[in-house]
Amino acid sequence: MKKLRCLRGSGVAALTVALAALGVGSLGIAALGCERKPVVPAAAPATSAASAVASPADLAKPVLQAPAAPAIAALPRIVFLGDSLTAGLGLSEAEAYPALVGKLLAGQGMPVTVVNAGVSGDTSAGGLARLDWLLTQKPDILFVALGANDGLRGQPVAGIAANLHEIVIRARAAGATVVLAGMRMPPNYGPAYTHDFEAAYRNVAKDLAVPLLPFLLEGVGGIAALNQADGIHPTAEGQRRVAAQVADLLAPVVRNARPRIPPAGTTPAP
Repeated sequence: MKKLRCLRGSGVAALTVALAALGVGSLGIAALGCERKPVVPAAAPATSAASAVASPADLAKPVLQAPAAPAIAALPRIVFLGDSLTAGLGLSEAEAYPALVGKLLAGQGMPVTVVNAGVSGDTSAGGLARLDWLLTQKPDILFVALGANDGLRGQPVAGIAANLHEIVIRARAAGATVVLAGMRMPPNYGPAYTHDFEAAYRNVAKDLAVPLLPFLLEGVGGIAALNQADGIHPTAEGQRRVAAQVADLLAPVVRNARPRIPPAGTTPAP
């Protein structure tokens, strides 16, 4: 093991005091590669009785204190609440659009902390059920991309809209800015259902004044070259295209997000 360079003079005294406070004795100091040598204090300079007593002028001088270190603003935290499209099914997490959005925003001078809360098979009801736990992570922005599995199962549109509405209300109450991503159903679900399903996202966004990405898979959905063999989940290139449009929508939101100031004496969360 390479030995640490020994400290000399006052450095030894400081190291000795610090290690003693941690319960490390002389053997511990020797283990660091330095011998403990007695520190001989320098003789105090002789002072006269007159100089040892502070004068009234000295007492009147203000005592200067070192300024407190400024609080360090933590990066804006974006939680992506979604299903397998958000989780990046069939790909690594680094290839899923949330991670790519983080890189794109950082490249624009807006570094953020990204939390991928995508769960394969999740529905709007499932997202609502786990929302309270996600809000304990104090997101500045909540990006909601849910409802595709509801639609594929033919769930009532009114129920989907109600769940999305409640997610927005609760997240806002916790201090998060909410951004919503819409979805569309294949035409074989019938014109009435596909129309009402798509309109549900527009209505929630309009009623609650939420930024809306009309279709998460715009320019990707239905294009074989950009989707995996199942025809549903984007390839790595498809995820990159999704990330580009999501980043464009989030950029002004992130720019306006207030930096989170952690309590004094704490370290900002990564």
